[in-house]
Amino acid sequence: MTPNLEQCLDYFLNYLAVEKGLADNTLNAYSRDLVHYLDQLRQQAGIETPADITQEAVLDFLTCLKRRNLSPRSRARALSAVRGFHRFLLHENYLDQDPTLLIESPRTMRNLPRLLSFADVERLLQAPQGESALALRDRAMLEVLYATGMRVSELISLRLADLKLDIGCLSAFGKGSKQRLIPLGEVALEILREYLQYGRPDLLHDKAAAEVFLNNRGRRMSRQGFWKKLKHYAQVAGIRGEIYPHMLRHSFATHLLENGADLRAVQAMLGHADISTTQIYTHVVRERLKQVHQQYHPRG
Repeated sequence: MTPNLEQCLDYFLNYLAVEKGLADNTLNAYSRDLVHYLDQLRQQAGIETPADITQEAVLDFLTCLKRRNLSPRSRARALSAVRGFHRFLLHENYLDQDPTLLIESPRTMRNLPRLLSFADVERLLQAPQGESALALRDRAMLEVLYATGMRVSELISLRLADLKLDIGCLSAFGKGSKQRLIPLGEVALEILREYLQYGRPDLLHDKAAAEVFLNNRGRRMSRQGFWKKLKHYAQVAGIRGEIYPHMLRHSFATHLLENGADLRAVQAMLGHADISTTQIYTHVVRERLKQVHQQYHPRG
């Protein structure tokens, strides 16, 4: 018996979670886009089974997204989810042909990531002052984030067992729970050791915790908590404009490339599955070089 659309969606999401090992945030994004897609199929075209989906129905869905003023990037993401869904159905023999096969993705202009200058990073890293447990923690979190290029979700999930301080590295678990080993660097290593020795024990309050970075109640630091701290220290450092945690990841990658790092090495440290994702930072470096040339060259 052929499953209906709801059952097919459940099968697909289970496949992504179990066999592909996608992270919860990615699964939620797929689910949102596909729920909208299936609602459109039922309400506008009266479609209830996979075999009834046509190329026209998919195009109608994309047209509906455009009418809602979704950006080309958002529409391309939705189409990517729909493509993956149909390829899965084809592989499972619920479909005879893929209705998305000849549909072109909406054109997107990829925005270059925003980042901090080296001087801004230096001021930010020096912003947490004092020897309190919270100051030691905040200094260590900022240093580790910039030294490793980790995502904030990876940073706050970092466990004591992930630290390989004897060899100056740590293990990070990225998207799809993929593990990678990242060097820390001497400065970050020293500041992290100081926090572990003098700051973290005070935050534990005689409790047990596996995570490295704790809040003042002895529990794992939250994303929101770190974001607030970052904004506070950016103000202290005199950094203008909006700042968000991923800017340190962007800065990490760009500063490495500016100083001659190999693109493949940066890819490995960032945990990018595809080097094309890492190549965006080469565009950033080129743009920065152009700006320097225009600013300082007599004929710029």
